[in-house]
Amino acid sequence: MKKRLGLLFMLLLIASCRNDDYEPISFDNPEIVLTIPEGFPKMNPAARNNRPTQFGVELGQKLFNEKRFSADNSISCSSCHLKTNAFSDTHSQAVGIYQRIGLRNVPPLQNLAFLNFYNWDGSKLQLENQVLVPIITHEEMNSSIVEVIHKIQDDKEYKELFQKAFGDQNINATGIYLSLAQYQYTLISANSKYDRVKKNSGERFTQSESRGYQVFQQKCVSCHSTELFTDQSFRNIGFPVNTDTNEAGRARVTGIATDYMSFRVPSLRNVEYTAPYGSFGQFATLKEVLDYFDRGVLNSSNLDPIFKDNGNRIPLSEYEKLDLIAFMKTLSDREFTGRLP
Repeated sequence: MKKRLGLLFMLLLIASCRNDDYEPISFDNPEIVLTIPEGFPKMNPAARNNRPTQFGVELGQKLFNEKRFSADNSISCSSCHLKTNAFSDTHSQAVGIYQRIGLRNVPPLQNLAFLNFYNWDGSKLQLENQVLVPIITHEEMNSSIVEVIHKIQDDKEYKELFQKAFGDQNINATGIYLSLAQYQYTLISANSKYDRVKKNSGERFTQSESRGYQVFQQKCVSCHSTELFTDQSFRNIGFPVNTDTNEAGRARVTGIATDYMSFRVPSLRNVEYTAPYGSFGQFATLKEVLDYFDRGVLNSSNLDPIFKDNGNRIPLSEYEKLDLIAFMKTLSDREFTGRLP
């Protein structure tokens, strides 16, 4: 019996070394069951149809860190989306190959499975379609999916992962898009102090955090609602305007004048780690944002009614600002960002 097993092993080994006789080996690829936090909205339909799998996610994470995505092999997705910053970065605007400056601030990558729109202007409705944007953008990776595939098509590790994830060693655009999206769907952040207080786990807000939560309910929740801390709407809130002629906010997508300089309301989860703030990093700190709201924002014909109906401002005392910031810091997820003590 041992001799037979030994002979069988040798035959398989020899066969595996002969490319002309190679037959792909099938692997189990179990679905990863995502833990959906209580109170979170429904998943994006695309996420429900492209559920993360063990090897799909492994492949997606490897691709997320692949510098060959860029024309000069210098940057990957992870170069701009840093885990410690909730997968955003610290620049006012994205910095791509050859130090080219992008149009907008790098958004964090968290709870993407539950979003209805992607990018500041909501130009993509499915994460699988968004993946191509940084690859082909001149200011980011300045490449093409054809070039990316050409660079990695003979990579043994990628061929093995494609086989495990999709049952075929052929490295193709669809597999790249699906696996990158699968990996990003697993980036769920819902273990902040706020979450633990809400679950009655024994933690309590400080007095300042508690007061800040009350101010938040009175003056912020109309935009930063739901457990995502965004209502996912598009609003012009009178921030300083990016004078780049390519910028028009949501109107860049819809062509509707009333959408001019309207942007997707960002989530406040992990906001402590995602400075600078605004569509092109107009504000260095949360205090600067709140000071600007208090002083008064830029007027415009399509200014959001929350401001327009209140003298173009959200009045806040200095104490309220400090308490609000204290509360917003309770939305920080140290486990998600790898900032554990």
